[in-house]
Amino acid sequence: MDLTGARWRKSIRSGPDGGNCVEVADNLPGLVAVRDSKDPTGPALVFPPGAWRAFVKSDAVGR
Repeated sequence: MDLTGARWRKSIRSGPDGGNCVEVADNLPGLVAVRDSKDPTGPALVFPPGAWRAFVKSDAVGR
């Protein structure tokens, strides 16, 4: 999957010390990509927007 046009932003839940850093790109049509900011050339997980919204709204976030 080509993510070259992705605009990555760091999660507001990521700490300032460089640990637990997650970046999200939600500007691409029909998908939301998530990656580890410490490995920007590494793999990214890709979700349909509805699945990503459900995850963000779930109780699993922030645990």
